[in-house]
Amino acid sequence: MAFFDILRFLILIRIILSFFPVNPYGNNVIYQFVVFLRQLTEPVLAPFRSLIPPLRVGGGGYLDFSPIIALIVLDLVRRLVLQLIW
Repeated sequence: MAFFDILRFLILIRIILSFFPVNPYGNNVIYQFVVFLRQLTEPVLAPFRSLIPPLRVGGGGYLDFSPIIALIVLDLVRRLVLQLIW
């Protein structure tokens, strides 16, 4: 199930990159990669974010649980699909 593996990998990359600020006026290649990554993963994450909005922490930061929930649900769907196929 390469689709689920690739999607899981992209979400994990997005989680890691969320810890680093991306300057749109800095390195254009990195910025375009981050924008592309967001475009690929946002359709998966948006429904979970609407269920559990990001929590405000500290002095203006947010903690977003949608990628973690999406990874759990994707794993469950992957297992279900594998059971239906086999």
